[in-house]
Amino acid sequence: MPYADADGEASRMNTTDKAAELLRLHTDPELLVLVNVWDVASARVVADLPGCKAIATASAAIAACYGYEDGERIPLDLALDMTARIVDATDLPVSADLEAGYGDVATTIARAISVGVVGANLEDQMRPLPVAVAAVETAVHAAEREGVPLVLNARTDAFLLGATRSPVDVLADAIARARAYLDVGASCVFVPGVLDALTIAELVGALGHGKLSILGLPGTPPPEELAALGVARVSYGPYPQRLALGALAGYAGELLSDRGSPANQS
Repeated sequence: MPYADADGEASRMNTTDKAAELLRLHTDPELLVLVNVWDVASARVVADLPGCKAIATASAAIAACYGYEDGERIPLDLALDMTARIVDATDLPVSADLEAGYGDVATTIARAISVGVVGANLEDQMRPLPVAVAAVETAVHAAEREGVPLVLNARTDAFLLGATRSPVDVLADAIARARAYLDVGASCVFVPGVLDALTIAELVGALGHGKLSILGLPGTPPPEELAALGVARVSYGPYPQRLALGALAGYAGELLSDRGSPANQS
């Protein structure tokens, strides 16, 4: 296996155990809360917090570290290098945001697993349904070939890209896509852009408990309500990085305008 080191099988078992634990966290009645990270420093801060059980990367945040915009503009080598550093920074399971697979889903999944990733997001970008389903199926088979039970969080952008369509049609499309992805082996389905409890409840009713992943945004129900609704996972995408950079800008602005206390300038 490409991720095995001198200990060979021991490394494989460690990765497999992490994948099994990540899947358990998705199916456990307790909501899995993932605060997305973007580098080693942020990963260590989040991993050391009480209650942190797994780590997730954010593609937009990692891209920003290197000066790229989101949307597979960052070279895959750079994105995976940072992901590998994050994996090495913690003993917790790591799920990586792999966007839409960087043009070669099978290779991207295999390379992510080779650096220790045990979960992955894969976007459909509202491609035609047969194409999107084939990509999910390709990812599942690629993980099987690597011998790792990857937790695939298949993302549909039905709500994010459905502003010009009726809410009824958007919901129906999201459910159809989600069911199709689950049918070919996705572990759960990520539906960003959903904010209200009623729609979340309809999605859970259509997909089952422990199958829906939500993006936490202002207006999203709080974690305890999401857990009661049967949501498997909530993550926060690039927003933790944006909040951190906002805090840096505020602090630096005070220092640069001579309003900062000398005691805080170490």
